[in-house]
Amino acid sequence: MKAKTYLHALLALSLACAATACDENAWNKELDGWDEKNDQPVQQVQTIEYTLTNNDYSIIAGLSANVAIAGENGAAALKEVGTLKRFSAEAPASTYAPALFSDSNFPYFTLTNGSSIKLTYNVATDEPVLYKAAANAQTLTVTDDFYQTKVWESEENYINAFAPSKPAASYLPAYISAELSPADGEVAVVTYNIATQEPVFGSNGGSTEEPTFTPSDVIGTVQKGDNVTINGVVTGICNQGYIITDNSGSILVYMGSSFDIANVAMGQQLKITGEIGAYNKGLQVTGSSATVEAIGEQAVAYPEPKVFTAAELDVAITRTTDETAVYGKLTGTTKFSMDKENPDKVRNINLIIDGASKAQGSVYQFTDSQLALFKADTEQTIEGYFIAVASSRYCNFVVTAVDGVPCFPAPAKASRAKASPYVPVETEYAVYTYENNRWNANSDFMIVQPADYTAMGQRYPNLSEAEPYLSTWLKVKLPYAAEGDIKYVIWTKYASGTSTTECNAYRYDGSVWSAYNFTSTQTDQFVMTGGKWLFDPNVTITLPAGKSQPLSTTYFQACVNWVFENICKPMGDTDIKSGKFYVSSYGNNEYYSGTSAFQGNVDLRPTAALAQYAAGYEGMTDSEIVELEKHRFMEEVMPGALATLHADAKPLEGLDVLYTINFSAYDGASTNAYVAVFKVVGPGKFEPVSCTWWENGTGK
Repeated sequence: MKAKTYLHALLALSLACAATACDENAWNKELDGWDEKNDQPVQQVQTIEYTLTNNDYSIIAGLSANVAIAGENGAAALKEVGTLKRFSAEAPASTYAPALFSDSNFPYFTLTNGSSIKLTYNVATDEPVLYKAAANAQTLTVTDDFYQTKVWESEENYINAFAPSKPAASYLPAYISAELSPADGEVAVVTYNIATQEPVFGSNGGSTEEPTFTPSDVIGTVQKGDNVTINGVVTGICNQGYIITDNSGSILVYMGSSFDIANVAMGQQLKITGEIGAYNKGLQVTGSSATVEAIGEQAVAYPEPKVFTAAELDVAITRTTDETAVYGKLTGTTKFSMDKENPDKVRNINLIIDGASKAQGSVYQFTDSQLALFKADTEQTIEGYFIAVASSRYCNFVVTAVDGVPCFPAPAKASRAKASPYVPVETEYAVYTYENNRWNANSDFMIVQPADYTAMGQRYPNLSEAEPYLSTWLKVKLPYAAEGDIKYVIWTKYASGTSTTECNAYRYDGSVWSAYNFTSTQTDQFVMTGGKWLFDPNVTITLPAGKSQPLSTTYFQACVNWVFENICKPMGDTDIKSGKFYVSSYGNNEYYSGTSAFQGNVDLRPTAALAQYAAGYEGMTDSEIVELEKHRFMEEVMPGALATLHADAKPLEGLDVLYTINFSAYDGASTNAYVAVFKVVGPGKFEPVSCTWWENGTGK
């Protein structure tokens, strides 16, 4: 960012009043005109170059002045300015950027009349329709009623989730069609539940009366450090705690060596309030500090257990995240290890899994009743909750049954309770687009799932910024991507206490995924006039005469360079300091049009032109030489320099874009000020309009 500041009126006073017999106003009585100056507002006039930040686009989209300008018809286009971080033909910078400059969030909001801002910003270029539509994506969550009536079609045997036998893809298009209109947006982001195991209904017998206890939906989303309240059922017991299960999952309540197993029973309904801890990559409730309220009891229903193979166990022991318990099944050869101090006491029960390279099953903190069901050196099958990984080898299970025999009796009196409250359920997201008159999954879109946020090290399913996360995530998810592939990534952004759905485009270059936002960079000028910021593409440049004037040096050296490249080189010159033709041996002034970067002016002395390159003016009078230099300056040299220095200049339909140059020329006797005007006629292309060194402005 660059700033050139001109202070038209700044009043700074430093006064001291001696401790003498004077009245309180004596200090300013001797200052002529003090009262008048004190009433004048401080003026702050600056010429600023500024590039919009991502946050600036969000501010612009939300400013009440812009919302009023957009109205109902332009609301969607204005919203896209904030979400896609660019302007567009429907929401141009000329209309919506000025409101930012007077907003207190803008670093130069105190500028006054006469100030100008050269603003660089993003503008949409060849933006895909669906990518643009994602900025206004509709969001919805599958309802419990839909799971019951449309997915499971049962009043009793249902769960509030899809399942392996009831895949979400089979039901979501119909659900979205019933809930959303494509007229409101052609991209839908759907949140739904999916059971990781198939539920088993009506398998536990017992009473048909409905339970009055309502399990919570907490466990499935807990993270280390959370303080939670869980309404759950005891579904497993070990020597140092128990498993509590609610509608969303299961977790170990760790009590430690002081735990009295007589205090809990299978099927007990408990309300537990406590902190979530973690040990050996397993999440657990810190039971020693938790408060527990017993509500009642009910029959225990387990989901269909996940069968752990040898390969799956070898993968499981490498996990890096803390996870809740998973109900599973494992077959292996039982091995006892004995206590060294008491050789008759079993210290550990492990299961050696055929085909596993390293992993073993391990019975976690077994009780006497559990130990009684195991036989050394015998192939046995256990069911229970996989809760943790010890020593990077042992998969700890809180065992509920051995070879089909339950470890603990459960009450038989409670409800027939369907298995649904005890099936592990995960939350997932899906993206659908409206095409060909229906909602379809679209492979151009990808969405970051809750499990992905956890893998990224996030405590909650969101990010504060897209990078450095999304590019790495795409590399992992798409290992075989081809160069040139483009994906639209839907993710959740959390900022200032609010979560929003974002869509970022990424392009793969064959090595890395990088943001690819279908924009080009554009620069325009805005000026403050009459207390208002206005779009003004016209540019005024003042080039002070004299040596070591930075702006003059820049522009006139660009003129000298143009003459060397376009006039001298074609004549055979190879060095800008050769002095052979129109450019002097200093390389900073030329006599094709007379521009001098050294003096910061145009040298119109015919004698100097002849001294530098007489052959270029052979047979011409002094006045003819000066006139030729003037025309060359206006028609060739300065337009060429402007094209170099203002390559981003562009014409606008219905409006002349003019560049006004204030400069000086030396005629051998005096230095005189002139004004030259050039019109932008193409991208980075200029043509002369007028110059005051001619009476008629054109010299024709």
